[in-house]
Amino acid sequence: MYDENHLIHRLSRHAAMTPDRVFATRSGRPDVTLGEMFARAEAMAGALQAAGVKPGDRVAVQVEKSLEAVQLYLGAVLAGGIFLPLNTGYTVAELDYFLGDATPSVVVCDPAKREAIEPIARGARVLDLSADGTGTLVEAASAGAVWTPVERGEDDLAAILYTSGTTGRSKGAMLSHGNLRDNAEVLRDYWRFSERDVLIHALPIFHTHGLFVATNTALVAGSEMIFMPGFDADAIIQAMPRATAIMGVPTFYTRLLKHRGLTREAVANMRLFVSGSAPLLAETHREWERATGHRILERYGMTETNMNTSNPYEGERRAGTVGFPLPGVELRVIADGREVPQGEIGVIEVRGPNVFRGYWQMPEKTAEELSADGWFNTGDLGTVDPEGYVTIVGRAKDLIISGGYNVYPKEIEEVIDDLPGVVESAVIGVPHPDFGEGVVAVVVAEDGVTEEAIAGALKDRLAKFKQPKRIFLVPELPRNTMGKVQKKALRETHADLFAGG
Repeated sequence: MYDENHLIHRLSRHAAMTPDRVFATRSGRPDVTLGEMFARAEAMAGALQAAGVKPGDRVAVQVEKSLEAVQLYLGAVLAGGIFLPLNTGYTVAELDYFLGDATPSVVVCDPAKREAIEPIARGARVLDLSADGTGTLVEAASAGAVWTPVERGEDDLAAILYTSGTTGRSKGAMLSHGNLRDNAEVLRDYWRFSERDVLIHALPIFHTHGLFVATNTALVAGSEMIFMPGFDADAIIQAMPRATAIMGVPTFYTRLLKHRGLTREAVANMRLFVSGSAPLLAETHREWERATGHRILERYGMTETNMNTSNPYEGERRAGTVGFPLPGVELRVIADGREVPQGEIGVIEVRGPNVFRGYWQMPEKTAEELSADGWFNTGDLGTVDPEGYVTIVGRAKDLIISGGYNVYPKEIEEVIDDLPGVVESAVIGVPHPDFGEGVVAVVVAEDGVTEEAIAGALKDRLAKFKQPKRIFLVPELPRNTMGKVQKKALRETHADLFAGG
């Protein structure tokens, strides 16, 4: 089935063997079988090809979560395209950069945003798809456009996901068919997923975690998904008696711990709780085990690499660590150009079939971070203990991870600094019990500028997850003798800001 398409061939194996097996259930709507998923993906592929998508073309997508959006992902890859998911929180101003950089041939958006997006589409065909599974894309797919198979190998690109460092432009990480196939199959085996599993899927699907880790793994394993539009503690607790696994971010677990329905009886059928996308506090590990009898399995990945490490399925899952390198992944810790002894801190580098192919149209940036022999500099500082457990101790870059989303201080600082009356700003992340890290802005401004005015000005300029949770006005920022702002000092000053929850 789909022999000519490397990734879809692997993802569709169970659909070929058991097409009538239920793949996804969703509240208030009919179940969808594996066979139906791929039949509808073929229809999507036909509609995209009719809209002009050719092999290697980008298909940019900013839509609400739905099974039709998953079918669009599969259809884009079937059509020979490169899937480009975009955060639903991005403003039109932010989308303008991504569409200009990626130059997609087709843009799929929410119907409510179509009027605003068409002027920045730069000639791309614009189609729409709503959360209820309707829209011009579905109409086109239902009109009988015939999908023409396209040969795609493991080195061909399947997706571009935008990420960025703390400085410079956002970067499009190029992920190949082989990258996505390998990681899904490794996770299926390492985490013991099979056709007997039922996965609670409450993650967004514009992100590596929800789309490639959760959905791809379920497909290659033939697992069923309980497909939810987003996190809903009541719905998750209600689903647990017939589910076996859930993948989430730390926020999921801190909020579920506050739910009176979280009991050992409620989770009796569950075998696996996975956490990622942000650091999980050791206390959350302990509280979860006390409440449920289960230890959360924490893992470590990146947009550019998919998953790199994982705590073991069998064996000790150590709080505060991200476990061992996954099968096929090499990991080393580098400082001053050399690999450091166990226990010493350095920058984590990884190599393996999971590592991306470079940054879209950025050969110089690619060369800086991805060596000729395949080692990727993650920018994360970490250690490896004598037993092989990897611990992330910080980030060489000032990246903030809030609620599972990457937040880049420089981008926010530039927006704040452009506001009238603002002299300069520094954006930091500090520990937050619910989001992992909370975004905080420390601002030097002229008299008359208020914290409320700054917050109000950012609402239409930045996605909600990037907006500071707190803003502080100060006379000056701390600097060293070279004039560099000391963010470490700011983080220490505000370290307990959210300690009360």
